[in-house]
Amino acid sequence: MTMNTPLHPLREMLRRHAMLASAIGWGLTAGLTGAVTAFVAVNYFCIEPAHAFDIYRPGDWVVLAALLSVVVIISELMGRARIHLKLARSREAEALRLFELSNALAQARDESAAVEALAEKVIDTLLADRVEISLERGEQTVNFARGMRFTRKPDAIAPLQTARGLMGEIRLWRAYPPFQPAEMRIFQTFASQGVLSIERLRLVHAEQKARVLEESDRLKSSLLSSVSHELRTPLSAIKASVSSLRSGEVAWDSAARTELLTTIEEEIDHLNILVGNLLDMSRIEAGALKPQKKPNLLIEIVESVLVRLRSQLHSHRVEVEISDDLPLVNVDFMQMEQVFTNLLTNSLKYSPPGSTIRIIAQRHDDTSLRVRLTNQSIPIPEEDLERIFDKFYRINPSDRVTGSGLGLSITKGIIEAHGGRIWAENLTDGLAFNFTLPLR
Repeated sequence: MTMNTPLHPLREMLRRHAMLASAIGWGLTAGLTGAVTAFVAVNYFCIEPAHAFDIYRPGDWVVLAALLSVVVIISELMGRARIHLKLARSREAEALRLFELSNALAQARDESAAVEALAEKVIDTLLADRVEISLERGEQTVNFARGMRFTRKPDAIAPLQTARGLMGEIRLWRAYPPFQPAEMRIFQTFASQGVLSIERLRLVHAEQKARVLEESDRLKSSLLSSVSHELRTPLSAIKASVSSLRSGEVAWDSAARTELLTTIEEEIDHLNILVGNLLDMSRIEAGALKPQKKPNLLIEIVESVLVRLRSQLHSHRVEVEISDDLPLVNVDFMQMEQVFTNLLTNSLKYSPPGSTIRIIAQRHDDTSLRVRLTNQSIPIPEEDLERIFDKFYRINPSDRVTGSGLGLSITKGIIEAHGGRIWAENLTDGLAFNFTLPLR
């Protein structure tokens, strides 16, 4: 049997596929080794003379050269494909880490939380043993550190650079292995994201501070405008009354003297209420308004207020509907007096003379009491019903009604300090103030 016939097609295909698989799976060296080994094996077993490595036909050399060329080309292409695949996976991992960092920084509500999130992500991503972050805050430098201590210099440093200058830096230590260029690129990217987040938080803080200052200036201007007017009126009346008494033109036993002294007393009471409102408002805003709660009869509180305001209520009709069997309420007597005083004073300012002011108190449910004070003032726009309890708020700024604009705001603060709530509602013939108080 002669062996000079061509190789069996299936065997030739398997040989080529084996070499290609070696080149694709293990690279250029493996492909070349497989090609040479396959050619030698076929030459030794299948080509005359059998069991010898002699090659008589030039075509066999051509086959070997062609196989080696194919293996080299495929190995080169697959090597490039593997490099691109590795690079794509690396970039995917970097993008995922960057997304996680951005998400953590976006959830930070202050600068400290952002720095802590940045430090955690840097350690987790770069497998660092220690990270230190220093930030410039005005004339101070704030340092944040995490991980074991090192006495040597840091292995990597990334500046926290902004458009306005250097904000700080991040220092990293890692015992082994040294940082690679790809890791340094991630490190620099993390530092840039951290700078953007911290600068954003600082801008938000600055904006909030500016807004607070602007609101504070507006409130101060409103307070000065309102208080100056409120102070000027009673002071002028007191000054005029005292000047008349000192002039000697008013007899000491005349009715005019009594009237002037009454005016002085009423205006001093007015000043006392104004100063008290200012102090109460400052305590409410500072959270220092602490009611001294004791069991009290609500009817006694209301009657005390009506007696004190009798001179102001003479032009209005006041009706009180409070049941005698109403349970005791655990409240601060003086503060609740101020609540009814403020609500009645507001009703007197905005309701016409001769109209009726009604105070009704009854159980709201098993755990609370409801008080309702109605007057016959003009209706309030629905959008203003909530805002009338704001400081210095007036529905119509051109109104000539006097007042500091703090009464209803203080009333709301007192009611809420007692655990209740207050609201206003329009009626067909006026306005109603409602508030609740807990019975226990």
